[in-house]
Amino acid sequence: MKKNLILIALFALTAISAQAQRFAYVDSDYILSNIPEYAEAQKQLDEISKNWQKEIENKFKEIDQLYKNYQQEQVLFTEEMKKQKQKEIEDKEKAAKELQKKRFGYEGDLFQKRQELIKPIQDKMYEAISKVAGTKGFDVIFDKSSSTTMLYSNSKLDASDDVIKQLGYTPKQK
Repeated sequence: MKKNLILIALFALTAISAQAQRFAYVDSDYILSNIPEYAEAQKQLDEISKNWQKEIENKFKEIDQLYKNYQQEQVLFTEEMKKQKQKEIEDKEKAAKELQKKRFGYEGDLFQKRQELIKPIQDKMYEAISKVAGTKGFDVIFDKSSSTTMLYSNSKLDASDDVIKQLGYTPKQK
């Protein structure tokens, strides 16, 4: 009996403290779309990515041409020349694949460039979110655009425009 009363009191205290928490959410995609520096950084990343992709495609075209030339001329080659040409093609293909991995692989050049250009903007956004949470008295702020599923959200709890204003920008209409 005494244990039951303690459990009931514990549940009541938990329920009271849960009601006291204030929640809000933001849409980080919407916030970032209101930051001109983010759009510029994204544009730079797209351009860099396109240039690197073109560079890699050119290397693979060169390899393809070498292979076609080899196919046409192999009857004229000695065994030693065939092995040398095959090795040359294989080495170029390996180098192209390594370049592709270096540019676009896990923690590759594109990842590093994204960290360099985007992370400072995201850090500013998260700092602004923290300030809005402190100013408005929110205990928890969710991100609507992340993998957190929000089946329903009251627009009164959307603090995205407050974050944009905290960053010094004027929110665009949604």
